[in-house]
Amino acid sequence: MKLATFNINGIRSRLPALLEWLKREAPDVVCLQELKTPDASFPKAEINAAGYGAIWHGQVSWNGVAILAKDSEPVETRRGLPGDPDDTHSRYIEAAVDGLLVGCLYLPNGNPQPGPKFDYKLAWFERLITYAKKLADWGHPVVLAGDYNVVPTDFDIYNPRSWLKDALLQPESRACYARLLAQGWTDALRTRFPDEQVFTFWDYFRQHWEKNSGLRIDHLLLSKQVAAKLRDAGVDRWVRGEPHASDHAPAWVELDLGGQRGEPGRAASENRDADGDAEVGRSAAKVAVKKNAAKKSAAKKSAAKESAAKESAAKESAAKESAAKESAAKKSAGKKTAANKTAANKTASKKSGVKK
Repeated sequence: MKLATFNINGIRSRLPALLEWLKREAPDVVCLQELKTPDASFPKAEINAAGYGAIWHGQVSWNGVAILAKDSEPVETRRGLPGDPDDTHSRYIEAAVDGLLVGCLYLPNGNPQPGPKFDYKLAWFERLITYAKKLADWGHPVVLAGDYNVVPTDFDIYNPRSWLKDALLQPESRACYARLLAQGWTDALRTRFPDEQVFTFWDYFRQHWEKNSGLRIDHLLLSKQVAAKLRDAGVDRWVRGEPHASDHAPAWVELDLGGQRGEPGRAASENRDADGDAEVGRSAAKVAVKKNAAKKSAAKKSAAKESAAKESAAKESAAKESAAKESAAKKSAGKKTAANKTAANKTASKKSGVKK
């Protein structure tokens, strides 16, 4: 399975670029951020025509997240990060896809800092840490992918000196990210490239793309169950060099699932906290139910087709046998008639000779 995260920076204006990337790279699961469009304007028809099912959580002009799944429909398990019922920002959506739980997130930027935007960033981060702990302890395959808006270390930026006051590099932001990893999550890109600078973002200023003056702020965090299946990871840099490109490039992982798909329904039902929060369990159970229903439906269809085929073959065989018998009977009757005529002619001839 190839799973990617991509801050599209406006899905309507960059739809052609998105569709070209989907066609060329064919990821199985995609997490999108910064849709910058309300739910009603999400390009569902175009996404479906490209071969992807989708769920999305849009917002006018800002934010917005979505999950796409190739040749299937992602089953939504959560919309919005828990912990603040008054938070109206569309920054988190979650779905079950082929037994894998995928959380797509767009963490607040936090600039300028200090100030209320940075306070909101840290508060949102705390909510993510709390919820991620539940997922990490759940014991099933989970990926948290998206634009985290944090540069984990100085090695993840071309030159930190120009960004020292930016919210992305603040000690508080980095400490939050480190606390996430301490829960047992694996940073896929850093694991794949431990000694190499890998960037996912190049802003539009001062020819940063042309000079490869980038930052790594788009991350794919894998639970222990998924980290064991990590086969490869990378960044589709070519996307950033296309005309009218986003300032981000897609980052991705390849997972060796061995042709097996988990069904987390039973164990997920146990993932409840003191407040009875079991959305993951209920949704994962739906996945299992849908899979079982699909299997049963397929089996019934197969059995019905096989039965119809046998019945058709039997009818065809009987028809051929009947036709063969009828043909043989006609031939036999024809021979008898011809023999009778011949015998009658001979008898008549003899009688005629006697009379003469």
